[in-house]
Amino acid sequence: MLEALSAADARRWAVLTRAAFAARRAEIDALNVYPVPDGDTGTNLYLSLDAALDAVRTEHERAGVLGEATLAQECSALASSLLLTARGNSGVIFSQLVRGFAEAIEEAGGELADVRTIAEGMGRASQRAYDSVTRPAEGTILTVARAAAEAGAAAVDRGLVAVVETALDAAAEALQATTAQLPALARAGVVDAGAAGYLLLLEALARVVHQDEAPVGERLEPFAHEDSMRRRAEWSQVGGVVEPRGATGGSPAGADLDPAGPAYEVMYLLRDSDEQRAASLRDTLDGLGDSLLVVGGPELWNVHVHVDDVGAAIEAGLLAGRPYRIRVTHFADQLGQPQPAGGVAVVACAAGPGLADVFRQAGAVVVLSGPGRRASAGQLLDAARATQAAEVVMLPNDGDTVMAAEAAARAAEQDGLTVHVVGSRTAVQGLAAVAVFDPAASGARNGSAMSAAAAATRHGAVAVAGKDALTSAGPCHEGDVLGAVAGDVVLVGDDQSAVATSVVERLLTGGGELVTVVVGAEAAEGLGEAIADAVRRSHRDVDVTVIEGGQPHYPVLVGVE
Repeated sequence: MLEALSAADARRWAVLTRAAFAARRAEIDALNVYPVPDGDTGTNLYLSLDAALDAVRTEHERAGVLGEATLAQECSALASSLLLTARGNSGVIFSQLVRGFAEAIEEAGGELADVRTIAEGMGRASQRAYDSVTRPAEGTILTVARAAAEAGAAAVDRGLVAVVETALDAAAEALQATTAQLPALARAGVVDAGAAGYLLLLEALARVVHQDEAPVGERLEPFAHEDSMRRRAEWSQVGGVVEPRGATGGSPAGADLDPAGPAYEVMYLLRDSDEQRAASLRDTLDGLGDSLLVVGGPELWNVHVHVDDVGAAIEAGLLAGRPYRIRVTHFADQLGQPQPAGGVAVVACAAGPGLADVFRQAGAVVVLSGPGRRASAGQLLDAARATQAAEVVMLPNDGDTVMAAEAAARAAEQDGLTVHVVGSRTAVQGLAAVAVFDPAASGARNGSAMSAAAAATRHGAVAVAGKDALTSAGPCHEGDVLGAVAGDVVLVGDDQSAVATSVVERLLTGGGELVTVVVGAEAAEGLGEAIADAVRRSHRDVDVTVIEGGQPHYPVLVGVE
C-alpha cells in the first residue's frame, strides 16, 4: 500500500477516474429527477475529463516531458485543462475540485504527495467547489466533498490509507443522505448525480493507494442499477412534487437583468488582497447588484459588477485591498454610441440544426450544444476568439451550459477579450435576446438589453416521458406527453398538440404579444402549425412564429414575449 503519491500515481488516478466515468456514465445520467431523458451529468463528467487528459498529453508532448512531468506539473496541467474542457455545471464544479487538489500538491512541493498533502487537497477541493457557486445548495456534490474532506482531515495521523478509506466511507454516507436533503431527490428516490461522480473519483484514489487493479465503481453499486430503479419506482407510488430541473445542481441563480436593472457597470483591478477578503468582497457585491465576477488571485483580482450604488461598490473594494484602474460606465450614456467594425459579436449555443440556422442568420457564431453533447468552456472560448471581436455576448441557451459559459468568460478575460454572458436557460430566451442585439452599441449595453429580453420571455416546453415518475401534475408513465412551464411539469397528457396548446394558454395568462413555437426533431407531423392555428383562433391579437428547430428530446419549445 502507498503512503504517498508520485507523478505516475497521479496519472493512474486520473486514468482510473476517466475509465470509471466511461463505464458508469449511463448510470449517473439516469440519476435524473426529471422524467425527460436529457440528464447527462455522467456524460458531462466523462467528456470533460477525457478531453482534459488529451489536452495534457498534447501539452506534454510539445514540451518533451510526456511521462516525465513532475507531480506538480501533472496536477497543474490537468487543473488548467479541465477548466476549459468542462461541460455543464457538473463539469465546471468538478474542475474546481481538481483545482483544489492541484493547489495543495503544488504548494507542498516535492516529488511525492504525502498524507497531509492529500488531506489538505480534499479540504481545498471542497472549498474551491463551494467558492465556484454563488448560492450553494446542500444535498449536492458540495455536501459530499465537504464530508469527505472533514473525515479525511480527522484521520490524517493514521496514514494515507486511513485518510482515503475514511474519506471514501464518509462520501458514500453523505451521498446516500443527499436523497433526503433535496425534495426533488427524495421524491424521485435517487441520489445527487454530480456527487456520485465525486464518489468515483475518491474510489479511484483508494484503488491507487491500495495498488488494486479492480475496476472502479463498487461503491456506486448501492445507488445505481436495480436499487436506484426500485427506489424510484417506490417513490413514484406516493404523492409529491418534482422540482424544476437544476434544483439539484447547486448552480448559482441566473444573473438576468430586468429592464429596470442596475444603471452602472463598475470594473477595477484589485491588489493587496487574499482569498478570504476576495470572498468577502464577492458576498458584499452580490448584495449590491448582479453580473458579478471576482476572479484571479492570489496577487491580482479582476472585479466586475452591475450596480446602482457606484460608491458602495468601490468602497467594498477599498475594504478588500487596493483597487486601481477603476472604470465606471453609465449604461444610458452608451445608447447610440457606435462601436468599431467588428467591435461586438454574438456566440450562441444551439441544440438543433434549425435553431443553428436562425442564430447564424442573426449574425451569431453558433456552437452546437445540447443534451449528451453540451459545449465545453474550451469550445465556447474558441468560438469567442474566432469572432475576432473586442467584445462578445454569449448565449448558452441551456441552464446546464451557463457555468461553462461563465468559465469561458473568465478565461477570455486573461486574453484581454471581454465576454458578457446572458443567462438564457432555454432556446426561446436566446432567440428573444438575439432579436434585440445592436451591433452599434457596446458589449455592456448589449449584454444588459439582451439579458433583459431573455429574462422577460416566459417559456414552456413539451416532452415525452422516458420513464415512470411523479410530477407536480401527478404521476406520469413512459410515453406520456408532458407540458412544462419554466421547467416545472404542469400537465400530463397523451396528445402533443393538445398539451402544447395548453402550455401556451398558461403562458399567455400573464399577457403577451408574440408567441414563438420551436418544433423539435421528434415532433408529430404538422404539430407547429396546429399549435399556431389554435393560438390564433383564441388570441387574435397575438402574433405566432413557428421555427423548425430540430432539437432533440423536446418536440416543442414555447416562448411568450
